[in-house]
Amino acid sequence: MNRIESRFFRLQQAGRTGLIPFVTAGDPAPEHAVALMHALVAAGADLIELGVPFSDPMADGPVIQHASERAIARGVGLGDVLRWVAQFRQHDADTPVVLMGYLNPIELHGYARFAQDAAKAGVDGVLIVDCPLEESAVLEPLRAAGLQQILLAAPTTAPARMVKLCEAARGFLYYVSFAGITGAARLSTADIAARVAEVRAVAKAPVAVGFGVRDAASAKAIAGFADAVVIGSALVERLAGATEADEIAARAHAFLAPIRAALDVP
Repeated sequence: MNRIESRFFRLQQAGRTGLIPFVTAGDPAPEHAVALMHALVAAGADLIELGVPFSDPMADGPVIQHASERAIARGVGLGDVLRWVAQFRQHDADTPVVLMGYLNPIELHGYARFAQDAAKAGVDGVLIVDCPLEESAVLEPLRAAGLQQILLAAPTTAPARMVKLCEAARGFLYYVSFAGITGAARLSTADIAARVAEVRAVAKAPVAVGFGVRDAASAKAIAGFADAVVIGSALVERLAGATEADEIAARAHAFLAPIRAALDVP
């Protein structure tokens, strides 16, 4: 199995909800990017979603936009992200890593070259916001290299298209809890629980829910009907400004550990 499939299988066997933190690669401090990844795992992360800095992150709210800007200002590029994943793999061969970002950096890198480099580094999947299922043929070199394309679904997804997404989903299907940008504080679990249940009933892959999850309470509410919870903007905001490895690790643990504990309560 791919590492993503293996991790979700083990979570299912244990009756646990997955915790997927998102961080922007290179923020808050590029020199501690790998240490941050290990800190996330130590705090309870089951998978890591690593954002590739991009100048026009259209799906992201101000918090992640600014994180991308800070990383780019420090010279962080796709090559750095792949190098950090490879370094992370030297001490962690099990935790799945999904790169989240946009098509432009991959196109500039070259699809075949990126596929080879990412697979060699130890990347398990890619979530490309601006490459929908209908245009995903361009990512065939990535799939051929063993990388799983994580697909996005939303409350506004038409039923016929949702069927296609559920059929094509590999690794996990990322269900966006509302139509909007990351970090918005308007999560209403009552509005999405029924839809997620319908999706899980037909999807060939586990369903992770993100956007609007900010703390242990909102994560626990999502855990009642999702296979995994994705949390990004609130974590990125908590990490902003930290410069030392110990401080970054402490902030990551202080934020994620209570969420992990809440998810593990029956």
